[in-house]
Amino acid sequence: MNPLLPVAFVLAFQIAGSQFTYTVQAGDSLTSLSARFGVSMRFIAEENGLTPDARLKKGDVLKIDNRHIVPDFSGARIIVNVPQRRLFWVTAEASLRSFPVAAGRQSWKTPIGDFAVATLETDPTWDVPRSIQEEMQRQGKRVVKRVPPGPENPLGKYWIGLSIPGVGIHGTNAPTSIYGLVTHGCIRLHPDDIAELFPQVEIGLRGRIIYEPVLIARTADAVFLEAHADAYKRAPDPMAWVLDRAASEGYLGMLDLNLVREVLRKREGVSRDVSRR
Repeated sequence: MNPLLPVAFVLAFQIAGSQFTYTVQAGDSLTSLSARFGVSMRFIAEENGLTPDARLKKGDVLKIDNRHIVPDFSGARIIVNVPQRRLFWVTAEASLRSFPVAAGRQSWKTPIGDFAVATLETDPTWDVPRSIQEEMQRQGKRVVKRVPPGPENPLGKYWIGLSIPGVGIHGTNAPTSIYGLVTHGCIRLHPDDIAELFPQVEIGLRGRIIYEPVLIARTADAVFLEAHADAYKRAPDPMAWVLDRAASEGYLGMLDLNLVREVLRKREGVSRDVSRR
C-alpha cells in the first residue's frame, strides 16, 4: 500500500457526509446519535424541533445532517482535525472515509503535526502513563498501572501507535464519548470505525493532526462554510480568516456575508452554503 497518494486523488473531495433520515432504535438517545454521526446533540435537537433533553422513542424518524468540509490532504493519507472531531482517511482505492472521533480535552490537548504510523496492536494492553496515574491519585481514584485486554480496557480492541510520542488512534469501551474533547490526547474512534480502519493501515502510513475550527470550500457554483468552537483558543479571528481566504482564492464576491456571519455565530459544526444568490 502506497502511504502517499497523488494530490489529484484528493482534490475532488470537498464535502464528506450527507443529509438523511434515521429511524430511532431501542436504546438510542441524542447523546448516542451525536457520538455515532458526529454532530452535536443541540444541532440534532434543533433540526428536529426537539429540546436537548428530549427522550427519543423507538420508531421516531429524525433528520440528520452530518456534511463536513474535508481539510487539505496534501502529503497525507489520514487527517484528524481536532475542532471538527473528525478523522478523514483516503483508502488505497482513492475513496474517502470519514469518522467522528474524540480528541484531547482542553487541559490535555492533542498535539498537532505530521505523523507516521509506528505500531499496530490488536487487543492491546494499556500501560497507564505516569501522568495519568498521578491524575488518578489527585482525583482520589484507585491508581491503575496496567489494564489487560478486555471490556475494561479504554483502548478497545485496536491500537494504532503514532510517531508523535504518547499518542495513538484507538477504539474505546465508551462509545458515547465519541465526538467530544475528552481524552488524554489520543484519538478515540467508535469500535465499528476502528475495526474498519485498522486492517487497512500499515506501518509508515503518513498522516497529520490539524487544528482548524473554521473551514471553507468552493465547488463549481457554491461556497460552503463550517464553523466549530475554538476550544484550544488557537485560531485567528474567524471572519477575518474567511475574508482573507476567499479573497486570496478569488471567490470573495460569491459570499453572502450575512450568511457567513450567521454560520460563524452559530458554530453548528456542519457545512452550510454561504453563496450569494
